[in-house]
Amino acid sequence: MANITAKDVAALRERTGVGMMDCKKALVETDGDMEKAIVVLREKGLATQAKKAGRVAAEGMVTAVVDTAKNVGVVLEVNSETDFVAKNEEFKAFVASAAQTIIDTNPADVEALNATKMSGSDVTVAEALQELFLKVRENMHIRRFVRLEGTLVSYIHGDGQFGVMVKLDTDLDSTNPGVISCGKDICLQITSMNPGYLNREAVPAEVLENEKTIMLAQMSEDPKMANKPEQVKMKIVEGKVGKYYSENCLLEQEFVKDGDLTVGKYVEKVAKELGGKISVAQFVRFERGEGIQKKSENFADEVASMIK
Repeated sequence: MANITAKDVAALRERTGVGMMDCKKALVETDGDMEKAIVVLREKGLATQAKKAGRVAAEGMVTAVVDTAKNVGVVLEVNSETDFVAKNEEFKAFVASAAQTIIDTNPADVEALNATKMSGSDVTVAEALQELFLKVRENMHIRRFVRLEGTLVSYIHGDGQFGVMVKLDTDLDSTNPGVISCGKDICLQITSMNPGYLNREAVPAEVLENEKTIMLAQMSEDPKMANKPEQVKMKIVEGKVGKYYSENCLLEQEFVKDGDLTVGKYVEKVAKELGGKISVAQFVRFERGEGIQKKSENFADEVASMIK
């Protein structure tokens, strides 16, 4: 039997919002498996859809940049230990240079990027990061990036908390103000509503089946629903699946700027007004520190440990 710690219980509570005792019971029931425990809590109706990531605590910044001359863009996350370093102008300059290097050289992954010479420089990205470390004396690393080509629109929220990029398929000029405005609106939608998929076709079959299983389990826990015929339950599930699509699929989400439209209908409306065709082909959304749990210490204890 797994050793369930207070930290495990707290982590499950953070992800689901469910009480500590129920979280502990779910972890015991699933022998400490976090993902299975989330499913158990959802089946019991105690938790809604769990947060996609755990505690978000890492510092640094996310950038989203488009080189309009090349029709190439990148969304990049670089992490640091503190927000103080993240606000450092040299750190920001490094992030900008790394993004341009990705655009120029198209590295396969982070490892390849680190071994690539920084654009306009004789040093590699890893060497440039080491030089920066010697100045600020704080650990930093390039965590992830996605490089796209085509008609692209980007958006950075705040000080780099979110970086979003959308790729549009269109027969209109990529510099058309209406196309750019449409792309910006979609980026804002993605930032605020965090869709998991582009459309319902993009939802994996196993994900959908898992959602249906959870929905049926929730009904079996509800005294008003438990004794209903199976065919009635299945019709209710199909209705719930429609709601799942409208919450998790970008093109089926309610458009934040006009609740009478879905995002898909909004794009169609803009395309008609501009006299061309526009469709959303792909999107990327990074949140700074997403899924990373940062070590936290009591400040007094931290000072005491440094004195020792």
